[in-house]
Amino acid sequence: MIKLSDLGQVYIVCGKTDLRKGTDGLATLIKEQFDLNPFSGQVFLFCSSRNDRFKALYWDKQGFWLLYKRFENGKLSWPKNQAEVKALSNEQVSWLMKGFTINPKIKDMKARKSY
Repeated sequence: MIKLSDLGQVYIVCGKTDLRKGTDGLATLIKEQFDLNPFSGQVFLFCSSRNDRFKALYWDKQGFWLLYKRFENGKLSWPKNQAEVKALSNEQVSWLMKGFTINPKIKDMKARKSY
């Protein structure tokens, strides 16, 4: 399994993103809408309205990586605010990849572990 937080700082692009966009479209979105540098070596996460799949965009100094993941069971708990990008801690990235919200309550995590 790829551990996204090992690549660099992970940012979550909140709200819905059209996942039909490729590398250039997502890089342009990062630069123009959020005034961030897609060539920074940071990881940017994008989610569609379905919340069962996401794309990750990462620049490794030689080219872009565009990773795509679809969850077979369950959905991501993705923040809704369209005009926001949030830096995530390593722990938050881990929670998100397990289907938790990036700010889980302890009781919610215990309830999920019982499945």
